[in-house]
Amino acid sequence: MANIRSVKGMVGLVTGGASGLGRATVERLISQGASAVILDLPSSDGHKVAAALGDRCAFAPTDVTSESDVRSAVDLAKEKYGKVDLAVNCAGIAVAVKTYNFKKDLPHSLEDFTRVITVSLTAFTVFLQLMMGRNEPDADGHRGCIINTASVAAYDGQVGQAAYSASKGGIVGMTLPIARDLAPMGIRVVTIAPGLFSTPLLAGLPEKVQSFLARQVPFPSRLGDPAEFAHLVTAIAENPMINGEVIRLDGAIRMQP
Repeated sequence: MANIRSVKGMVGLVTGGASGLGRATVERLISQGASAVILDLPSSDGHKVAAALGDRCAFAPTDVTSESDVRSAVDLAKEKYGKVDLAVNCAGIAVAVKTYNFKKDLPHSLEDFTRVITVSLTAFTVFLQLMMGRNEPDADGHRGCIINTASVAAYDGQVGQAAYSASKGGIVGMTLPIARDLAPMGIRVVTIAPGLFSTPLLAGLPEKVQSFLARQVPFPSRLGDPAEFAHLVTAIAENPMINGEVIRLDGAIRMQP
């Protein structure tokens, strides 16, 4: 048990941390004695969330596709807390567009497709690996952990999810090679592929639709709670043997077309 780490005292950066899975992750980190920096858009509730969580939480207005924004966020974390132990990437967008609209004789917008890929796949891993590499290693040589968020759509993409599934499939595919690339630096890389969770996106759907979706989950037959996602994040952060792995967190759902 000597090698099990504790979240207490860690410093985490969470993209998309102002709402949904990201916010639950930030709240969990703070409750467990860690510090956290929320990276989210200036228009988000980031300021409000950080203020409510106290001195161990800060907000860095960030567009994850902007190199300068990301650098500023990393600098803020270093200046305020001295290090980064954990990076949790919950930022992502989705568009529901078929590959080709036969009625309008229009293909999927390349601009929309590219933006979905960019936000999900080119966030800020390189900056975090560089910063974590400066951390002092523990007895195992461990310097930090990067946790990415994929989706069951990486495996069971639905109609109109070509871009979204491609972006999440990319995250799944890069998990092992990046874990191998960063192993000499003592940095772990893990991906969580959540199923149907009660996030603001799903909360905007009619109650009847939410109930229908919940019934598709074998067990427990309900939508996931963001707190359950956050609990897995801290479990990964604390267990140094979890590395290069994609963990489905979905109640055994396998989406049908």
